[in-house]
Amino acid sequence: MTVKQLSLPELVDACAESAIPGVGLWREPVRSYGLAATAKLVRDAGLTVTTLCRGGFLTAADPAGGAEALADNRRAVDEAAALGTDTLVLVSGGLPPGSKDLRGARERIADALAELGPYAESHGVRLAVEPLHPMFAADRCVVSTLAQALDLAERFPAHQVGVTVDTYHLWWDDTAPEQIARAGAGGRLHIFQLADWITPLPEGVLNGRGQIGDGAIDMREWKRYVEAAGYTGPIEVELFNEELWARDGREVLAQTARRFVEHVIR
Repeated sequence: MTVKQLSLPELVDACAESAIPGVGLWREPVRSYGLAATAKLVRDAGLTVTTLCRGGFLTAADPAGGAEALADNRRAVDEAAALGTDTLVLVSGGLPPGSKDLRGARERIADALAELGPYAESHGVRLAVEPLHPMFAADRCVVSTLAQALDLAERFPAHQVGVTVDTYHLWWDDTAPEQIARAGAGGRLHIFQLADWITPLPEGVLNGRGQIGDGAIDMREWKRYVEAAGYTGPIEVELFNEELWARDGREVLAQTARRFVEHVIR
């Protein structure tokens, strides 16, 4: 999504140019290009698919909506397995229309995970519950903190359900380092993602993620948190930003790689 203006073949070429060894894919462009064709494309290029995004949206209160969500998430698991990734990121979903029941919505997520966890395990896929910043709680994700995500995940085996740590969503929470350690101790730290926090936020707020180094987040500090928790997996950069999408995608990807080295590695 950082360079969604690139087609998948262009993305693969640009990753090679910038020596980027892995890519987190989103379901929509994969579906458009074709699942089998995408799997072959990345495999032939020697790219690792780090995660597939996204499953989730599991908070529907009506039986038909819940059944539809479960079916879609099973399809997402199938797609992840076909692409060769072991991690499906879940954005849990917001409040159903007219509802004010946060606790009830979270319990429906747990009910869905009880069904999806074994299905994912049978396909060699883990579910990674992603907490989103509280500004998204009403319409996108009722799981707002890493503690809430772990409270859900810990009802199930770690090889079935873990968590996503995304700096953009968690940087404000002074309990997050403790919860990262908790996730690491339980083997539930499934993926680590980076995006910077810049202000003012754009209208609609969704596409306000900043390029690494442009905002308020100390990326090296967050890398130390996950490393101290035992995380040795891939680090993804996930930027939703209209200004970046309006630029040449290859240049944006090259800049992102440079910023990663400058603000995360060095």
